[in-house]
Amino acid sequence: MKKYLLLFIIAVFVMSCSKKVEVKGKITGSSPLERIEFVEASGVGTLPLINIGLDKDGNFSGSFEAPKDGMYVINYANKQNLIYLEGGQKVNISGNAMTFPNEYIITGDAKKNNDFLQGNQKFLAEYGNKVNLGQLMAGDESTFLKGMHKVEADINKNVDDLAKKNNPNKNLLEWKKNDVKVTILNLLANYEMSHGPMAGNPSYKASKAFKDYEAQLDNNKEAMVKSIPLYRQYLLVKMTPDFQKYAEANSKGKTGVTTSEMFAQYLKTKNDLPQIAKDYLLAFVMAQSDIHPTTPGTNIDKIKKIIDTDIKDATIKADLLKMQMAITGLKIGEVAPDASLVKQDGKGYKLSENKGKPYMVFFYASWNPYIGEAAVPVLKEIVNFYKSKMNFVFVNVDDTKDQFTKTSNSLLKGVQGVNAYAEGGMESDIAKKYGVYGFKLPCFVIIDKDGKIASRSLVNLGEPELVTILDKLTGLSAPKVDPNIQMQQQLQVDPSMQQQANPQPAQTK
Repeated sequence: MKKYLLLFIIAVFVMSCSKKVEVKGKITGSSPLERIEFVEASGVGTLPLINIGLDKDGNFSGSFEAPKDGMYVINYANKQNLIYLEGGQKVNISGNAMTFPNEYIITGDAKKNNDFLQGNQKFLAEYGNKVNLGQLMAGDESTFLKGMHKVEADINKNVDDLAKKNNPNKNLLEWKKNDVKVTILNLLANYEMSHGPMAGNPSYKASKAFKDYEAQLDNNKEAMVKSIPLYRQYLLVKMTPDFQKYAEANSKGKTGVTTSEMFAQYLKTKNDLPQIAKDYLLAFVMAQSDIHPTTPGTNIDKIKKIIDTDIKDATIKADLLKMQMAITGLKIGEVAPDASLVKQDGKGYKLSENKGKPYMVFFYASWNPYIGEAAVPVLKEIVNFYKSKMNFVFVNVDDTKDQFTKTSNSLLKGVQGVNAYAEGGMESDIAKKYGVYGFKLPCFVIIDKDGKIASRSLVNLGEPELVTILDKLTGLSAPKVDPNIQMQQQLQVDPSMQQQANPQPAQTK
C-alpha cells in the first residue's frame, strides 16, 4: 500500500511590501568558491532571491527585491540561519567562515531586529539543554500539559525581556509570539500521536484540558498559516490520519496518482478549511513531493494542471510555477528564449544564431565543483560523438568576464563549441529566462533545429533520456554499452566488486 506522506520540516515567516534590500559584508577566512544566498523563509518555494560571490578577502555585496518584510534564510557553505529583513534596508553582515551563518554580526538598519532574533535563538539553544522534552513526552498527560505551560511561559518571558531591550519591529514581535504558539502546538500534536503507543495505551484520547489548551494556542490561524511553515506542518500532522484513510479508500485500482493529486482531491472535502489555508497546505505538499529536485521530469503536466486549477491565491500560484520551471525547465515545444552573450574575443553572440541545427545550451560556473570533477569528461564524449550534426553552446555564469576566461580556458580547452559569457552571471538575463540556479549547476537543455525546446532542464549527462533525444534530433545512433562489458569495466575499477561478482566457495576443514 502506498503511503502518502505530508510531513516535511521547513521553518519560518514574512510580511508586507516589496522593496530592494542592499547587503554587504565580510566573511573572514572564507573561500572564493563559496556563495551566499538569501531565500524567503515563509514562502511556498525555496528559490534563492540572489546568489552572491565572495572575493579572495571574503568581501561580498549585492541587492535583491524582498517580497515581504520578514524572515529570510541565509545559505552559506551548506549551513543556514535566519535573518529578519525589511524592504529598503542597507544591511552589513560580518562573521567568521568557521561559524557563519550560525553566528553573525549585523550593523546598520537591521541591527535591532536581528539582535532581538539572535537573543531568542541563543536563549532557546540554552533552554533546550535544560528541558527534558523526552521525559515530558513520555510522561502522563497532566504532567506533560503542566510542562508545556511552563515552557510557553519561560519562552514568552524571554521574548518580552528581549523586546524591552532591543525594541524590535512590531511585526517581528507579533511573529515571534505566534512562533512560540506554533512550537507548543507541534509538541502537543506529537504527544497526541505518540503517547498511546509509547505508553502502551492504544485507546488514549486527549482530554478536554488538552483540547482547550490547543484551541487557546490556535487562535490566529490565518496569520500563522501565511507566515509560519511550521504551522502548516502542524496542520498536516493533524490531518495525516484522516488523509491516509481517504487515500486508501480512493486509490484502489488507480495507478500513477501523485501525492499532490490525492491531497488536492482530499482538500475539496474539507469545507471547514479556508481557501487560503488550502492553498498554502497544497503548495507545501507539492513543493516537497512533486516539485522537487529529486523528482524532475515526472508528471509535469499533472502538476501544472493542479497549480492552475486548485491554487487560487495569485502569489502562491506564481511562486509554484516559478519553482516548477526552475526544476523541470521550459515547456517542451515552446520557442526557446533568445539571449545575448559575449565571447572571449569580446564579440556578441546570440543563441538564435544556431537556428537550423539542433544544439545544447550548457550552463556552468567555476565555483560549482561538479563541472570539473564529473561533467567535463562525459561532456567531451557527447560532443565528440554528436558534433557533426549539432552545435554546443557553453554559457558561463561566473561573476566576471575575467573569471569566465580563466574557467573556460581551463575546463573546456579542446572541446568543440561556442564558449560565451552571460553578463551578470547568476543575475544575467539568460539565467533568469532559463531558470538557472546555483543548486542546479551544471545544467543543460536541448533545443531543436527550429529553435524550440526539445528537453526538460537536465543536470545529469548520463541520463538515458538524453541519448534518446540526441539520437532523434541528429539521426545518429549512440553505441549501446553491453551490460557484461560495463560490469567488467566496473570490476577493473573497483576490485571490491570482483569478490561480489565472483564469490569464492566457503573453505571447509
